[in-house]
Amino acid sequence: MALVIERKIDQHQPAASELALVAKDVVKAFQSSGKDEKHKRVRAVDGISLSVPRGEIYGLLGANGSGKSTLIRLFSTLLEADSGEVTIFGHDVQDDEMAVKRLINRVSVEASFFKKLSAMENLVYAGRLYGIAPAQSRTRATKILERLGIDAKRHNEPLEKLSRGMQQKVAIARAFLTSPTLLLLDEPTTGLDIRSKREVQAFVRELRAEHDATILLTTHDLEEAERLSDRIGIVERGKLVAEGTVSELRATANASTLEEAFMSLTGHKLEDADERTEAQAR
Repeated sequence: MALVIERKIDQHQPAASELALVAKDVVKAFQSSGKDEKHKRVRAVDGISLSVPRGEIYGLLGANGSGKSTLIRLFSTLLEADSGEVTIFGHDVQDDEMAVKRLINRVSVEASFFKKLSAMENLVYAGRLYGIAPAQSRTRATKILERLGIDAKRHNEPLEKLSRGMQQKVAIARAFLTSPTLLLLDEPTTGLDIRSKREVQAFVRELRAEHDATILLTTHDLEEAERLSDRIGIVERGKLVAEGTVSELRATANASTLEEAFMSLTGHKLEDADERTEAQAR
């Protein structure tokens, strides 16, 4: 069960109508790939409960392999939970999937495109899927791409000629294009240089401020979690082990930095867990 930090200043608890996302005791297990563990199922998400009020930026912080990306796939209807319940603005993600899909959009590290088409063509196509007229999509897409630092002369180049970082920016532009009520960002700045990361992070904050968007992001970047998140949930081995603002997490762990708090609450440094996961994957 997560260490949920009590708020001593503001005791207001959001009403159900103010909650963008609610997860209750969510479990998702997968068959182990190990040869000697043929019948073993591993819980990638192990009884997680959390709620995200409307308008909040909520960060899921954890090492690679901690379960945070599986959790966001459950929220986005790409996976079905083994047990538990997830609702998006009151809609159950399993029973009312189409209503949920109209409210959300998702950015992931492995974003897919029509690589022979240009960034603009990909975005216009995505807009049509959401009922946005091509002319309107082009106007919106131009503004978003330029805001993300992609020069206008690159908008009509085939995606396959753009760098990995620029392709990730196009994926982010595609999600922003539809002005989703809930935006799910799964490692949104992976592969981007420092300047590009800052551009994306600034745009995320603008989206929340200007469009009343609720944003949930997963990251294993401590600085990004601290820079963007109103609250942070720390995920470790499929469990939500702590939750609160950066200052609350630091206070609970008696730590001066978020990095120290993470180490105190999980028993290891974030980079150590990343290295261990990568070694196991090889």
